[in-house]
Amino acid sequence: MDCYLDNSATTKPTDAVVEAMLHVLRDDFGNPSSLHAKGVEAEEVVKDARVKIAATLRVKPKEILFTSGGTESNNQALIGAARARHRHGKHIISTCFEHPSVYETLEFLRREGYDVDYLPVDAMGHVDPELLEATIREDTILVSTMFVNNEVGAVQDIEALSRRIHAKNPEILYHVDAIQAYGKLLIRPQQMGIDLMSVSGHKIHGPKGSGFLYVRDGVRILPYIYGGGQEKNLRSGTENVPGIAGLGAAAHEIYTDFQEKQNHLFRLKTRMIGELLREIPDVRIHAVELSDTMDDEVLEAAVRKTAPHIVSAAFPPIRAEVLLHALEDKGIYVSSGSACASNHPAISGTLKGIGVPEEELTTTLRFSFSVHTTEEEVLYAVQALRELVPILSRFVRR
Repeated sequence: MDCYLDNSATTKPTDAVVEAMLHVLRDDFGNPSSLHAKGVEAEEVVKDARVKIAATLRVKPKEILFTSGGTESNNQALIGAARARHRHGKHIISTCFEHPSVYETLEFLRREGYDVDYLPVDAMGHVDPELLEATIREDTILVSTMFVNNEVGAVQDIEALSRRIHAKNPEILYHVDAIQAYGKLLIRPQQMGIDLMSVSGHKIHGPKGSGFLYVRDGVRILPYIYGGGQEKNLRSGTENVPGIAGLGAAAHEIYTDFQEKQNHLFRLKTRMIGELLREIPDVRIHAVELSDTMDDEVLEAAVRKTAPHIVSAAFPPIRAEVLLHALEDKGIYVSSGSACASNHPAISGTLKGIGVPEEELTTTLRFSFSVHTTEEEVLYAVQALRELVPILSRFVRR
């Protein structure tokens, strides 16, 4: 059987998403900037998607800026905010735990003359709010943190961090990378104190090349793509109307019966971790607070403090790539880290950041679920691991 457990890398578009995109490609194919009827039809598609997405966050439609995906959203937020506020200061705070699309953008800004501090995280992947507050300076203009870590599923307490930031200085902008959180957690940017928030479409069964940036009403950022002035002069270029239609459909679909979908993911994660702990003697689970005596109820409580869809597990002494391809031979598809960094193999900064021991850094796999993942698939993967791990371990030790 095919067992796709790499949904944090990308998800399969749903039928509703595909149909929404096909309708635009076949019928509403006009340029939204055109004044004739075909242009108006395309413009209505974009407006409809903006309304659908805003409804999932309980924000204003005008606060949704369409982009080509998570990387562009992160770049637009960080570069746009930094340049808009450079006269107020050039100090930015982030963490050692960020996705390359944030880290590399901040390094670009550092080379441009900005001063960037990267905060550590604890063993569960959490930023200390007190340390964050203590790091804020008079010239701090921007803070950026992940909501859910893409490799281990750690969840930041966004409201606690936001309170510390804005209590110290209400003018500091707080950017949240919610690419792994949107569609998995209930997010209320206004209530949580989020000023800017990045989301990617292909993580929620939408199309690749689609995404959005939430920009709180009143927040000023500058564009870094110039041209025809689309998206309120913040993101020039003819809108990707099919992609936007698919993104709107995906957002609406993922947040319909949301609690049921989230509970399904938590059940899968709890089941997989429980089975791994029972079946694989030397397995190590990252970023979940485990104890030696855990019944199913206690395990589920620990799991519910993390993201519902990501299991990060080490299988020492087997190298992750070896186990990944052995699982692939059985039709099971997983990841050895962030897919976005796969062309630049290196020891994971995320695993280092949470203090993972040396022998586990190169032996960790990420299993990630979607709302369409079944318990049968999870159990099939665990059974395969139970068979493969002893064999591959003996091979490594020779």
